[in-house]
Amino acid sequence: MSKGFKLLRIEYLFSVIIPCLLAIYLNNFDITDNLWILSGFAFYAITGNTLNDFIDMRDPDEKETLERVEGYSRKEIFVLSIASFALGSACFMNTIVLYPIILIYLIIIIVMVILYCIFKSLVIVNHIILGISHIVLPYFIIKINAGSIFINFFPVMSVSEILILTSIAVVAYTGQMLHELIDGDSLSKLSPKMSQIVIWGVSFISLILGIFMIIITQIYVFFPIIIFPLGIMYIFRKPREDLRGRYTLKDIGIILGNLVLIYMIILIIA
Repeated sequence: MSKGFKLLRIEYLFSVIIPCLLAIYLNNFDITDNLWILSGFAFYAITGNTLNDFIDMRDPDEKETLERVEGYSRKEIFVLSIASFALGSACFMNTIVLYPIILIYLIIIIVMVILYCIFKSLVIVNHIILGISHIVLPYFIIKINAGSIFINFFPVMSVSEILILTSIAVVAYTGQMLHELIDGDSLSKLSPKMSQIVIWGVSFISLILGIFMIIITQIYVFFPIIIFPLGIMYIFRKPREDLRGRYTLKDIGIILGNLVLIYMIILIIA
């Protein structure tokens, strides 16, 4: 396989595909009815990855990005971004014809991803932007595609769904914080002690919310959700000043994300 495929960073697709599969699993939707949407989000994830590299290529401190795009011009990376965006948009066409409101959701997602790529240095806020664009709105789109909609805009959501989606979003939130500390973005601008306090606070909320969700919904297949915040709390058992550039730790997080993706596929098939 050409080393150029590394530019696509397909190992990150789990971040937007998992919420879609979660909606399919919790509502017993047919996965084949949502293949176009899953494909569209896969292409959009590649769009976001390449757009992010296109922007970061100007920063000499982005060593990981510069190593990945070595030998490529910014124009070439931008071409990949535009091409994947066009393919992703084509995948959504049939869905938009049936439910035009999905176009509004997609526009909001696109704008939020662009804002994230431009303003990654914003502490806390950028994580919220990423969580809504990568988790909440894709989940909503799967629901709307199944006709589960009221007042022609919002998806119909049960209390159990809201609890589960919120729990997973907060877990992802803590993981993204660690991710950005390794990359030297956002939280790395804070002192090590303050970063530890913020991450411990969010991880603790995530842990309590996960336990509460499992007790209320009694969907025990989501038990692993409480393991992730425990792991992050262990990593930050003391203030860390040595995380920047620890890409092996980042790789472990990516592998875990893909294992969760496989787990969700198994849940749907089973």
